[in-house]
Amino acid sequence: MKIAIAADHGGFELKSFLLKWLTDNNYETSDLGNLVYDKNDDYPDFADKLAKYIAGGNAERGILICGSGVGACISANKTKGVRASICHDTYSAHQGVEHDDMNVLCLGARIIGDELAKELVTAFLNAKFIKEERFKRRLNKLNSLDK
Repeated sequence: MKIAIAADHGGFELKSFLLKWLTDNNYETSDLGNLVYDKNDDYPDFADKLAKYIAGGNAERGILICGSGVGACISANKTKGVRASICHDTYSAHQGVEHDDMNVLCLGARIIGDELAKELVTAFLNAKFIKEERFKRRLNKLNSLDK
């Protein structure tokens, strides 16, 4: 599974930690920035880049990190085909994929630590969309909102 990851200054350290951890666990990753710490960068720039990358089919899943996760999530959801959500608990991290076909996990680096981040990413990446009729029906309704 190819994973894209991006973060602003608020998520830069957590992104660096997760990028190494993902690579060590044999995930193919694309680091969409920021590549250097810049206290003046803005989360919408990285959210837009990652969202377009996911929507373009360049990676199956994305991880987007800012200070709270909120701004990154709002920004990512502006892109057609992206279903991003903040998850700071493991149930939401896997259930969002299973029921809603979530393809971008948003994390707040000022909210969670490294170990919880690994648990959330693991739950997110190991989850699969459940192709039951009720979930497919709801996903079709979500997708129609993109039009």
